Amino acid sequence: MNLRIPGPTPIPPDVLTATGHPMVNHRGPEFAKVLGSVSDGLKWVFGTQSEVFCLTASGTGGLEAAVVNVLSPGDQVLSISIGAFGDRFANIAKTYGAIVESYSVEWGHAADPEEVERRLALNPKISAILVTHNETSTGVTNPLQKIAEIARAHDCLIIVDAVSSISSIPCPVETWGLDVVVSGSQKGWMAPPGLAFVWLSKKAWEANAHAKMPRFYFDLSRARDSLERSQTPWTPALSIFFALEQSFKHLHTEGLLAIYERHKKAGNLTRQVALRNGFELFADPAVASDTVTSIKWPKGADGKAISASARDDFGVILGGGQAKLQGKIFRIGHLGFFEHSELEEALNVVAKLSKKYLGNTSK
Repeated sequence: MNLRIPGPTPIPPDVLTATGHPMVNHRGPEFAKVLGSVSDGLKWVFGTQSEVFCLTASGTGGLEAAVVNVLSPGDQVLSISIGAFGDRFANIAKTYGAIVESYSVEWGHAADPEEVERRLALNPKISAILVTHNETSTGVTNPLQKIAEIARAHDCLIIVDAVSSISSIPCPVETWGLDVVVSGSQKGWMAPPGLAFVWLSKKAWEANAHAKMPRFYFDLSRARDSLERSQTPWTPALSIFFALEQSFKHLHTEGLLAIYERHKKAGNLTRQVALRNGFELFADPAVASDTVTSIKWPKGADGKAISASARDDFGVILGGGQAKLQGKIFRIGHLGFFEHSELEEALNVVAKLSKKYLGNTSK
């Protein structure tokens, strides 16, 4: 099977085997050792000396934790949305009572730092920015470093959805001056879904001391206290920890710079092959993601039928369009564990089927 969705991603065989590790006492020394190994790996990838917390949850759970641990009802927040996941981030904040000002960008494009600057200047009551670093619904990467510089200049917290970016493209949390950063195990980490990773800066911890949004399971103060005892506050997804410990062996062997370069080459290759096959790219090439490529269905093509045939006849699993892009684009994920040949194969299959189905339509 050629799984080409942007998550969950394919898993190396030895990592998959690690999920079958026998259960251990999650309050005992065996798990403490695994947790310590995973924690060290997370700090290395995040680019920090402070702790990164593991929550047994999806990436969305991590985003909820990010919001409720540093904000209070009534706080004014600027939400930068360039796609479906940016919209979700804003809705989480609204659900817990934040006053959200939305800066929505046309899908397929990145946020304009100058517009962020303008909005913060107009509303000095904004205390935090929500932003998706890498929007998988559209295949676009935001200029996060520039946005973070503007946030610091206005003394705003910057809360980042880095679920599909960190571990695949650069996102050094301390160097860039970020405040809350979230990722998830099912992306470039090459592990199954089930763990969310959350990091807080010193400034974010100061905000946490005064934050009033309700929280219990996602209370990061509990996670911090438990980690000091080499534990998690609640029962952890042990199998995912075993897998992640194994996947870090792959990540360390390759090295961060090589990982970033591999993903950059994959993004360029995917776009080149798509164009060579006559497809039209959806995302602005200047801000196209190195982890997922969004491609327009040919005019008149039955994307649903093509996707079904690719899956059933060729074992190629495509990512579909989300929300208002449903039926308009397909997506090729290229993050984590993959071969370049798999990317070319997937696009060649879609090109072949597109001609077939377009031909049937014209008869």
